[in-house]
Amino acid sequence: MNGGEIISQTLQRQGVRFLFTLCGGHVSPIFVSAEKMGIRVIDTRHEATAVFAADAVSRLTGIPGVAVVTAGPGLTNTITAVKNALLAQSPLILLGGAAATMLRGRGALQDINQMELMRPSVKWATSVKRVKDLAPTIVQAFRMAQEGVPGPVFVECPIDLLYDESLVKEWYGIKSKEVPPKNIQDKFLQWYLNRHANKLFAGSEQVIIPQEAVKATYPSHSTSAIENAKRRIRKAKNPLMLIGSGAMMTPQKAEKLANAIEQLGIPVYLSGMARGLLGKNNRLQMRHNRKQAIRQSDLIILAGVPNDFRLDYGNHIGHRTFISINRSRKDLNLNKRPSLAIHADPMDFLIELGYSSFNTNEDWIKILHESDANRESSIQDQASEDVGHINPIQLFKELDPLLSDATMLIADGGDFVATSAYTLKPRSPLSWLDPGVFGTLGVGAGFALGAKLVYPEKDVWVIFGDGSAGYSLMEYDTFVRHKLPVISLIGNDACWSQIARDQVELLKSHCATRLAFSDYQEIGKAFGASGIRISQQHELAVAVNEAIKQSRQGIPFILNAIIGKTEFRKGSISM
Repeated sequence: MNGGEIISQTLQRQGVRFLFTLCGGHVSPIFVSAEKMGIRVIDTRHEATAVFAADAVSRLTGIPGVAVVTAGPGLTNTITAVKNALLAQSPLILLGGAAATMLRGRGALQDINQMELMRPSVKWATSVKRVKDLAPTIVQAFRMAQEGVPGPVFVECPIDLLYDESLVKEWYGIKSKEVPPKNIQDKFLQWYLNRHANKLFAGSEQVIIPQEAVKATYPSHSTSAIENAKRRIRKAKNPLMLIGSGAMMTPQKAEKLANAIEQLGIPVYLSGMARGLLGKNNRLQMRHNRKQAIRQSDLIILAGVPNDFRLDYGNHIGHRTFISINRSRKDLNLNKRPSLAIHADPMDFLIELGYSSFNTNEDWIKILHESDANRESSIQDQASEDVGHINPIQLFKELDPLLSDATMLIADGGDFVATSAYTLKPRSPLSWLDPGVFGTLGVGAGFALGAKLVYPEKDVWVIFGDGSAGYSLMEYDTFVRHKLPVISLIGNDACWSQIARDQVELLKSHCATRLAFSDYQEIGKAFGASGIRISQQHELAVAVNEAIKQSRQGIPFILNAIIGKTEFRKGSISM
């Protein structure tokens, strides 16, 4: 086996079903071998998309997604996507090509110091030196990506480890024994080249591919932690839970977590990957006025949620009693020391806690429901405002009932997407994907690729702002070629609105915030997809039904909605 075959066999044994790449000669043996092994290879139009797709697969399956990119600029193009995965605590494997080991530092094509570049952006990085080390290194990469706090890992695979030994020796210029050296210098050079090649390939014929997939290991809670939490919950009159992506690291247990929350009977706010956990409508899930609810609570449970800018660095909680459960010691104590700190997996902890019985305070739940209803009424008033084109709030209010229960929502944008979060209701666990704490634009197409591969039976919608759409609409070529009928909804207000709203007020300038009311739907058509542009609210239902119909017939779709500007998210700038 050559190195590419060793890697692809190892990936298959680890349960990898999809491999994302943008082709390059440094890494061709990996994806060519993977395809022969039955792994579905998806080639994208940008390396960042390949990594975002691998990230989505990781989050939705619990098995690290894998992306393969070529050396130099192929790798540098992934940095944002990799860093996004690190901050989102998402496990994935990035395999990167590299110059031949013999030619490092000698001006080889695309030869840069990749290790120093990648180390700050990944959980673990390593460079393989011998062919026989490829399989154990890949296995170690899967272990490192999943253990403790998950994250991306980078494995550098030099080109001369991936191709057949005979070809590599030919590239090196190693002569056969029948060809005598010309002189002493030639003799020494041949000896040196043979010595290097022999070290490179030594033991490669005895390579053993591990049979079993790596199992994730992470900190577990104690019985005393469970009992301590029980006591505090039973004392509380107005307990409140905040559940985030950190509680969704084992997606196979999502239904168990949902059942546990029902048993606990504690009102809850869901964020990140936890959105949709309790379905479309659940009496325990609150959607609005979280800050106000926290202030009225006498016990807050943070499950996989750090006290970062989203909770005003702990100021929302103030001096109230709170329990924090997190796999990350750093996030567990970030900015504010918990009343009870539990260094463990939040999902496992809540599932076990759910086996206990607690008295549900119906009066407390009623108070929160009234607060939600008041906010809904206010949102409806804003949805009714005339904004010139389609009111984005009303758009989402009318879109939500048109979506099937088998819908996957991908969030990629600023103002338009944040508006959707107030109105769209994810249908089920693992039916919402957003970039996470890094707030990265450009995740849409990659996340959609991964989601549609994992859930081919679902309607996969990308909610794009017209700004964020510019990062990845070229991937409609990828959707068409690989028969992945994704639907994109672009909120087109010809502006980077999330920035412009505050910039214009504070700095009195529109500089760099204006776009155009472009015909984005035509981009899809250029690649063989379909699309439509709408500018009036009454056109929405027909357009949405057409998008769903064509998608289910195998045709990707772009719905370009011309929207007006609202003051709905005024003052949303964060620091």
